[in-house]
Amino acid sequence: MLQNLHIKNLALIDEIEVDFEKGLNILTGETGAGKSIILGSIHLALGGKYNADMLRKGASYGLVELIFHIQEEETKKALERLDIFPEENEIVFSRKLMEGRSVSRINGETVSISKVKEAAAILIDIHGQHEHQSLLYKKNHLDILDAFAKESIAEIKLEVKEKYAAYKALKDELEQAKTDEADRAKEIDFIQFEVKQIREANLKSGEDVDLEEQYKKMVNGKRIVENVDEVVGYMGEYTGDGISDMLNRAIRCLGEISHIDTFSATLYEQLSDIDNLLNDFNRELSEYRHTLEFSEEEFYETETRLNEINRLKAKYGQTIEKILLYCEEKEKRLECLNDYDAYVEQLQKKYRMAEKELERVTKELSKYRQKASLLLKHAIKEGLLELNFLEVQFEIAFEELKEFTVNGKDAVEFLISMNPGEAVKPLGEVASGGELSRIMLAIKTVLADKDAIETLIFDEIDVGISGRTAQKVSEKMCVIGRKHQVICITHLAQIAAMADTHFAIEKRVDSGKTKTEISKLTEEQSIQELARILGGAKITDKVIESAMEMKNLALNVK
Repeated sequence: MLQNLHIKNLALIDEIEVDFEKGLNILTGETGAGKSIILGSIHLALGGKYNADMLRKGASYGLVELIFHIQEEETKKALERLDIFPEENEIVFSRKLMEGRSVSRINGETVSISKVKEAAAILIDIHGQHEHQSLLYKKNHLDILDAFAKESIAEIKLEVKEKYAAYKALKDELEQAKTDEADRAKEIDFIQFEVKQIREANLKSGEDVDLEEQYKKMVNGKRIVENVDEVVGYMGEYTGDGISDMLNRAIRCLGEISHIDTFSATLYEQLSDIDNLLNDFNRELSEYRHTLEFSEEEFYETETRLNEINRLKAKYGQTIEKILLYCEEKEKRLECLNDYDAYVEQLQKKYRMAEKELERVTKELSKYRQKASLLLKHAIKEGLLELNFLEVQFEIAFEELKEFTVNGKDAVEFLISMNPGEAVKPLGEVASGGELSRIMLAIKTVLADKDAIETLIFDEIDVGISGRTAQKVSEKMCVIGRKHQVICITHLAQIAAMADTHFAIEKRVDSGKTKTEISKLTEEQSIQELARILGGAKITDKVIESAMEMKNLALNVK
């Protein structure tokens, strides 16, 4: 369940923290106090759309944090499949909101918005102010039926998905096979050219890796030989006018004057020592050069072969294995084209078998759905009666689509009649906004019993209702709250009276700044808040008595 909500620097909120409880959590407050900001913040933390206008004026950033307490093993396993692991049975969602961007984290780890939404779908169901409008779209009705029947249809629905994928692949292949003679001839010529090019290259697995190694060694070997040859040239071995020759001339010059004074004799000895060292160096250099071998011809052959392989990689695959696999696939295609009639006949046979298999599992899925639809119809009708639809008739109509889809061939539509003697019609033709809201509440009540999602949020479920109907809605919310955590924003005293935990949202002015604050109410404060909702601007003793009576009636229902 949602244990804690922390909001900072968002719209009219400076900083607030809310600890939600089990059961029915009710949020009330004056119009414009900021109730929608509270639930909007939860939506933001769970991947909702964000723009910089949402930040509190003057704030450099905003923050929303949610802490969920996880108890159900099924929920933990579902989260673990997303690589999300509760720490001490808790999951922390946070979203930092900055100018033009935001950062989402789960348990401190930065994650994508898509991953946040996936995790949120496991933990919480948010019914927004206009979500009931989705009932007007026929395509959503099948999703509701499948959600209701998910345990009984999970296996067969997966089989339909797999059979459909095989059927679709064969159908696409068959479409591609319908080419005329000229196009086939062109394709054969082109494939023959590609296959010939690859086969003539005589590629061997791993050859490119070995050649790259050799080439690197050869490139380095060539550089060593070139540099050593250059050094030998400087020494004068090839030209006769290198360092050694010049040094010999210098020694002869000093030798002619070395007997004249002691300093020239010293210089002569030093230069002679250098000559001896240089002779040793030349000898070692010559021996090293003779050990070096470099074949221009071998280098050219290696380089040419590598270039050929790289050209093939650019055209057919990034490795030799991928090139050879491409070649094999093209050879199989060539076989088919050369024996085209047999290929098409075999393909049609496979397609008919796949279609027959898909038809079989699709019909089986449809039977499961129709069986589940009877239970869902009955459950929704009961829920509608409990929500003050006194003469309601509810039906689930099936229609077979012309083409297969990944969900089979069923099209489902919810039909309703709310007056005696009137035929059932599509929801959009007979239901108002308030009625759609109650129908959605009935559906969510039914699905809640089937769903592992622990937290349900209802944003102004009471739109367009009053009186006895409001009382019925409040009783239904109470029923849901026995098995799930429910968080609900309401303007109606009948619903607010049912609260297990009651929060009041107020807008206050502090030091010239408007702030939204939220506080958990005591029993006495809750009665005062009910009186405010009932009495408006003037709260009399009679209004207080009515509020107390409403609270006591709610306790009796609970």
